[in-house]
Amino acid sequence: MSEHEHDEEGYTGPAVLVFDAAGTAAEVAVEVELRGHFQPIDGRFHWYGRVKKNDEVTTRVEGGARKALLRTPTGEAEGALTDQDPWGRYRVGGTSTPPYRIEEPVER
Repeated sequence: MSEHEHDEEGYTGPAVLVFDAAGTAAEVAVEVELRGHFQPIDGRFHWYGRVKKNDEVTTRVEGGARKALLRTPTGEAEGALTDQDPWGRYRVGGTSTPPYRIEEPVER
């Protein structure tokens, strides 16, 4: 592995996006594929991935919702929904503890 490659950990499976519009929370069940890595330059964990096509997510994003809480069976984190790909999937990501469990580094 080169010095510029990242050790990426991830999660693929069911999740829930919690949108909070005007103080009214709405939960949307989704399927996600997520990855992430620790970035030593800024000292933070960057996670990102795609939300599988979901008509309710599309309606909310087109209505202006760009931020949501992403919850998986092992964690949750605030994330931003951005570009939609040709297959109707939205990119999601954040810079924080990821919304899934990551393994602790092994001491060497």
